[in-house]
Amino acid sequence: MKFVLVSGGVVSGLGKGVTASSVGVVLKACGLRVTSIKIDPYLNTDAGTMSPFEHGEVFVLDDGGEVDLDLGNYERFLDVTLTRDNNITTGKIYQSVLEKERRGDYLGKTVQVVPHITNAIKDWIESVAVIPVDGQEGPADVCVIELGGTVGDIESMPFIEALRQLSFSVGQDNFCLIHVSLIPVLGVVGEQKTKPTQHSVRELRALGLTPHLLACRSAQPLLANTKEKLSQFCHVPIANILNIHDVPNIWHIPLLLRNQNAHHSILNQLNLLSIATPPDLNDWTKMAEKFDNITNSVRIAMVGKYVGLTDSYLSFVKALLHACIACSLKPSIDWIAASDLEDDSAKLTPEAHAAAWETLRNAKCVLVPGGFGDRGVSGMILAAKYARENNVPYLGICLGMQISVIEFARSVLGLERANSTEFDAETPDPVVIFMPEGSRTHMGSTMRLGSRRTLLQTPDCITSKLYCNTEYVDERHRHRYEVNPEVIGVLEEAGLKFVGRDETGKRMEILELPSHPFYVGVQFHPEFKSRPGRPSALFLGLILAATRQLEAYINTHQNGS
Repeated sequence: MKFVLVSGGVVSGLGKGVTASSVGVVLKACGLRVTSIKIDPYLNTDAGTMSPFEHGEVFVLDDGGEVDLDLGNYERFLDVTLTRDNNITTGKIYQSVLEKERRGDYLGKTVQVVPHITNAIKDWIESVAVIPVDGQEGPADVCVIELGGTVGDIESMPFIEALRQLSFSVGQDNFCLIHVSLIPVLGVVGEQKTKPTQHSVRELRALGLTPHLLACRSAQPLLANTKEKLSQFCHVPIANILNIHDVPNIWHIPLLLRNQNAHHSILNQLNLLSIATPPDLNDWTKMAEKFDNITNSVRIAMVGKYVGLTDSYLSFVKALLHACIACSLKPSIDWIAASDLEDDSAKLTPEAHAAAWETLRNAKCVLVPGGFGDRGVSGMILAAKYARENNVPYLGICLGMQISVIEFARSVLGLERANSTEFDAETPDPVVIFMPEGSRTHMGSTMRLGSRRTLLQTPDCITSKLYCNTEYVDERHRHRYEVNPEVIGVLEEAGLKFVGRDETGKRMEILELPSHPFYVGVQFHPEFKSRPGRPSALFLGLILAATRQLEAYINTHQNGS
């Protein structure tokens, strides 16, 4: 097994995840099989209990793993299906070591960071690296490892030591280190500064790791003298200094690496030149250029709770991007804080209230994503009501589906206090309830998680036609609450149809309003399986409906062609 480690220096948020994904894309284009691992040095066992404001979205895998959003980048870029073990955290490592200590596995020895924690890290990496993630048998050729955080952080020290030991044990020909760093330009001087990168590399070398390649982030391309200075002081050949400057869209990053012969430097270090082929990135090039050349756009209202940080909805943004490109459009996402739509907001912040409603009315479609807690729920209900009453295409995902049920029960059935027991435990009309198998005492990994099968109840519905008339779909879930099975009868009599259910037939998965051009709610998260060139069926349906192309598309693809 060959390992490529991507570390970061100077500051966080440089794009290590996109860099690692892009390295994987280029190696895959050279005919190699690639897998990936993300190391997060925080003490949480997984990302499941983290606030989206603090850490961005929680990405859900097929096996129910709640992981860092970078694993979403890996899945989208490399078109692989990862497992929860592909995300290593300090919490997982310490938990596994402490469990072994309690069982007596260490034979009475003093359990220490070195060697016990570092050995656990190495063993985890080496065991996960050989698990196939691309649907083929046997281990991949290369494992790309991203080390989260910044070199020098106290919390990442055990991982750096473990990776130093790993590089020594697997041998020079099997380990390549790419260090991502920042080359800032001070406004007054206007000169590209290399000193922060020099210090970062010095810190890395002091810890026993020497980078083979530097991936330098900058606003503008690096100057020749900047590269010379970096090479001289960081002990890296000029050919191995890669410049990842700002580009129109991130699909250019693999092309940027290919154009700088990054694959040659990596393959040379890993002694793979003899079996690799020249990188074939024709499809990737077409995709990047197609997006750059699109001029028309479609306005999408995203009514959510965490709109202050767009990374909170990263997979939604990517799924909309994939769907829009399939329709030769650019997504123009209007972020609307759900609380700004509420009646209370009209009194407290009238300008924000008026602006939010104007934005909603100018959008061609409405998307209400998932979330937890009661903040902004009233605003989401108003957005769903607006979309339903004005025939505006609407897609509600997870909480967004539950919102559409609450709104329909209140507005159509006249149940004014209809609600979810999540928001009002005393509601007389609980149309959304806590799932029986859920835990009320523990938060982590206690939801209904991962890939679950949804059986489509009729071929005569929009969802079935968008999924090419299949009998079932396997999509990823992350929820604690569900539509109350006892109210399904009255909702369906009033016109709201539940066209997708789980395998027991009791859990509602997909709802549609047949009298509406496109009013769909789903309990699952289709955004997690959207891929470039293979958009999620429901996101594609939303964009097609927004641009009045849905009927023509369905007629063309009616036979699953």
